[in-house]
Amino acid sequence: MEKRTITLPNQETLAYIETDKERKETLLLVHGNMSSGVHYEPLIREMADRYHILAPDLRGFGDSTYNEPIDSLEDLAKDLRHFMEKKGIDSFHVAGWSTGGGIAMKMAALLPDRVKKVILIESCSPKGYPIFKKDENMQPIPGENYQTKEEMAKDPIQVHPPAQAMANNDKNFMRQVWSSLIYNVEEPPEAEYECYLEETLKQKNLIDIDWALMTFNMTNEHNGLVEGDGSIADVQADVLAFWGKKDLVIPEVMFKQTLEALPGAKTHIFENAGHSPITDVIEELAERMDAFLRQ
Repeated sequence: MEKRTITLPNQETLAYIETDKERKETLLLVHGNMSSGVHYEPLIREMADRYHILAPDLRGFGDSTYNEPIDSLEDLAKDLRHFMEKKGIDSFHVAGWSTGGGIAMKMAALLPDRVKKVILIESCSPKGYPIFKKDENMQPIPGENYQTKEEMAKDPIQVHPPAQAMANNDKNFMRQVWSSLIYNVEEPPEAEYECYLEETLKQKNLIDIDWALMTFNMTNEHNGLVEGDGSIADVQADVLAFWGKKDLVIPEVMFKQTLEALPGAKTHIFENAGHSPITDVIEELAERMDAFLRQ
């Protein structure tokens, strides 16, 4: 799908996919880590006849710029606030996949009068996403968080290898990551898979994003690294949260943390989906999203 570009007041330029703007309802799709708006193409194809869809590449991802490094997921939420303002859209629905779910929740907290409904697809928790130190067997040590970004950047499993792969444009390594962790149930058609991997390798901010995930906390509790800011209470929109039982990226405990923080949220658990229901159960995902948005 063809991308357009738009320059924000902070001088960052976001690339984005847009469908027919004659549709009455606007749906903003927020991608996750190691991806871009292009990864939403299967969902866009399913829903483009019903919604005006916007799928931007976040700052530092895909074909968007990364002039100023981010410090938090809130920085990306504010980028999207500027993006929607530049597009002249006053109210909209927002769906976030994985890391994008955290950004969607933050957008809903920042813009309670503009975000109508929120859909979380295999979302990170409102308490963030921890990256624990590793033991001598390279296994995570629960509760032992890295205390600085520099220390985390050396993580031998979750951070340093994919960062090096991006720096070296190592598509084979990234394919192994996606096939083992994300497309562990169903892989996309080969031509699409190649395109998604190329988009993944464009990312410019992996370490900054990983640290932003560790320090993301919208709750009133400590997440093991930082105190929460309590902003989850500002989310006024109706929420629908999806989780797949075969998700190897977002464990069930994180899904439950989200439901605890958003007790009024509707939920659906996919029995045969992993971290990418966009690939695994695309028709059912689109149907359930549409039904929720039409309620």
